[in-house]
Order: sequence, then structure tokens, then C-alpha cells
Amino acid sequence: MKLRWMIAAALLAAMALSGCKRSQAPVQFHADGQPERLSDWHVLAVQDGRLRLNKGVEPYALNTALFSDYAHKLRTLWLPQGKVATYRADAAFEFPVGTIISKTFYYPRAGGGEDAVLRVAEQVGESRDGLDLSQVRLIETRLLVRRERGWVALPYVWNAEQTEATLARAGDAVPLRMRKPDGSPAQPFTYMVPDENQCASCHASNNTTRELQPIGPKARHLNRDDPWHPGKNQLARMVELGRLQGLPVTGVPRNARFDDASASLEDRARAYLDVNCGHCHNPKGAADTSGLWLDTATTEPRRLGLCKPPVAAGQGTGDHLFDIVPGQPEASILVYRMASLDPGAMMPELGRNTVHEEGVDLIRDWIAAWLGECRSEGAAIAPSSGMH
Repeated sequence: MKLRWMIAAALLAAMALSGCKRSQAPVQFHADGQPERLSDWHVLAVQDGRLRLNKGVEPYALNTALFSDYAHKLRTLWLPQGKVATYRADAAFEFPVGTIISKTFYYPRAGGGEDAVLRVAEQVGESRDGLDLSQVRLIETRLLVRRERGWVALPYVWNAEQTEATLARAGDAVPLRMRKPDGSPAQPFTYMVPDENQCASCHASNNTTRELQPIGPKARHLNRDDPWHPGKNQLARMVELGRLQGLPVTGVPRNARFDDASASLEDRARAYLDVNCGHCHNPKGAADTSGLWLDTATTEPRRLGLCKPPVAAGQGTGDHLFDIVPGQPEASILVYRMASLDPGAMMPELGRNTVHEEGVDLIRDWIAAWLGECRSEGAAIAPSSGMH
């Protein structure tokens, strides 16, 4: 009888333990070097069939996000104990040494093979309890780490078993098939994981210093409702958690959601161009010599491309004369390059092997609303979008 009781007790204990989440080792900041495995950082872990966040690792969302071949993204932020970020109105926040920002790219599974993924819109807060690996396919996790000498970018690619991600300094190519929910045939494409230099080409938003900086964690992108804590503003919650200082009571900038029908066409288009193009196309960015500035601070129509001829003609123009021709999106270089998959013409030139149809449609509508016309020398006759 005693033996039976001991066996039963052991079984009950085992069942109780199996139902509990295993605790993770604390987040490990590596002050130097390039750890080979994502798990060496203890930011995320695969447990019980889910990708889970460690203690102190907070998810966050953006108003309008960078397009990456329709991939969904789980974004997280971890700050060392007792450290705090400092608010800046127009640039990325000032984060302390030891900060780890992660971004995990994944797709909903479509069935019919490990390479089959669904093209569906990301649901806000869908990673509330981590990611269910029976429902999603992990592709890569990028870390942006703040060290004494500045930020470093480290791309990790998930294995086929979805148990670990390993450092891919040279990038990677992941063949996939993307299917729409309407049942149309899946379309093959290759998801490209950027190498370290390509990471730097986007995150070095100042072409003079070439220092890496975060792109997403800015006031205008983060100023929104917190999907994981309804009724709370993300920035206000960061303050409550002791992670942000200097947040003003009023006047915090806010970008629109590009797919928010209640926002103006102008606000949605500018938000989309800002996050997808503005980190390069700004007065200090890698595309500063183009004269086409698409960051949110730029308001001069000519700088936004109105009747502006390209700096360099050729393949990238598609034989179009101006970046934006008012009322004529199909005659505008901006639309041509966004809709192209030609490596010599497409923009952005990194981070996509598909066309963001919804984004292109938005910019088409925006340009179609502009009034006026362009002369051959680039001057505009009564240009006005009614939105500037």
C-alpha cells in the first residue's frame, strides 16, 4: 500500500511539474564577442511548444512597421536592472549600455510542408503568451545590442526543428512558398536574412558618423495603445515600469497606422514612407545625396519628390522623369521603384523579395491626390495635394 501511495505521489508531482512553465536563466548581456547561439542571451526560449519571453523582456509594437515580405514580427526590449532609457522627441531613445532589442520574424503556417506560409495581416498582440510553434514558422531573430562602443547588430537564423537559432554573420537565404487565405496557389519566394554589413546599411541613419542606431524605438512609432495591456499607452507603461524617463505630458509625436481608414491619406502615406524609407532618405542618411527626403520631419514638397528629377538617371528610373508627378502615380519614379523586383531598380533595395501591394496602393492613392503638373525642367504648375 505504501509503495502504491509513493508511486501515485510521484506521478502527481510529475504531472504538476509538466504543467508548469520552466523558469529561464536570467537574461545574459554579452559585453563583447558574438555568441554563436541565440539561447546564449536568454532573451527568448522555446518551452512547451512555444517561443516565450524571459522575465523582464517586454514586447512592444509600432504604429506602422517596416515591410519585410509580409513577415510578422515579435519585438522585445530588455534593459539591465536599474537602468533607464531617455526620451527624445525626434530620434531613437537614448538607451543604456546593456540594452538588448530583439526582433523575431515569423509566418503563420499554411500547411502542406514546412516551407508553406500564409500571407495574412499580423494580429495585434498575437504573441501575448509567446508564439505557438505549431501555428507559426520562425525564420530569424535579430538582436541590436548596446555596448560601450555603441550598437551592434547580430542576425540569428532558426533551425528546421525550431529549437535554436544560430548566428548567421554572412546572412542566409530561406526558400518559402507564400499562400493567400483565398486558396490561390502558393507563390515561391526566397526570404533573405541580411548579413552584418546590410544590417548596418539601414541602421546607420547618419551617413557621416555611420554609427548604428535603432529605427523602431522612437516616440512617434511607439506612441500607441499597448496591445498586451489594453487601456494603457506604451510610452506611459514604459515610464510606469521605470524603463523611460523624460516623457513629456503633452506634445509627444505620433505616426498614423498605414492601414487605419480613420486616419487621413496624407498621415498614413507619410507614416509608411517614414518607417520604410526615412532612415536612409533624410538630410543625414545614406541617401542624402539623392535629394529625396522621406522622413516625417520633411514637409517641403520638392524634397518629398514633387516634380523633382532624379539625381542619377538610368535603370532605377524606369524612364520616368520625376520622383512624383502630381496626380499621376504610374508616371512617378517613387511608385515604379516600390513596385519593382528588379535588383537595379527596387526600393527599398534590401529586406524584401516581394512587393508590398497594400503599401504601393497607399502611395499611389497619395500621389493621385496631388494637384498640378510638372514641366520638363522640373518646375511644377500650382502643385498642391491639399494636405501639406
